[in-house]
Amino acid sequence: MTDTLSLLKQRRSVPPQFLAAPGPEGAQLDELLAIAARVPDHGKLVPWRFIVFKGEAREQAAAVVARVFRERNPQASEDQVAFERKRLTHAPVIVAVVSRAREHVKIPLWEQELSAGAVCMTMLIAACAMGYAGSWLTNWFSFDREVLRDFGLAEDERIAGFVHLGTPTAPISDRDRPVMADIVSTYGA
Repeated sequence: MTDTLSLLKQRRSVPPQFLAAPGPEGAQLDELLAIAARVPDHGKLVPWRFIVFKGEAREQAAAVVARVFRERNPQASEDQVAFERKRLTHAPVIVAVVSRAREHVKIPLWEQELSAGAVCMTMLIAACAMGYAGSWLTNWFSFDREVLRDFGLAEDERIAGFVHLGTPTAPISDRDRPVMADIVSTYGA
């Protein structure tokens, strides 16, 4: 129990530009995804799926992002396009968590979407336990239908997050955390 609490207290997000190889691969990546899938899932709907970007596939995905960014922003400089291209090339492994929430007679869409968010967070915690670091991000292209089609998403699917995974290249610093008194109340008090 103490080890789990220590892990949860120490987990930090690491920006993708500070993540390098190695990242989870092979059986370890399979295990990480299996752990991430062990989240609350009312009705056992599995309202999410994974797309893994690694190796050359990151460059292919980055080219899609750069192309669409240039189409949407014809005035953009080459540096701006290059910056957008790099978003999916920093970390050695990126997992897109795809929300495939669908109308259901008993399970609200909101619950299904929350389950996809739980997948992202569980993946980050499991990666930390395996000795890696990560970051859960979206960025503009998570909401661009042309990019999403190129990445293989159906029209009714959305990105819950891109989870960037790897080994930190710099010390991980903490950020300011909320003051508990500001965010905790007791009902009826």
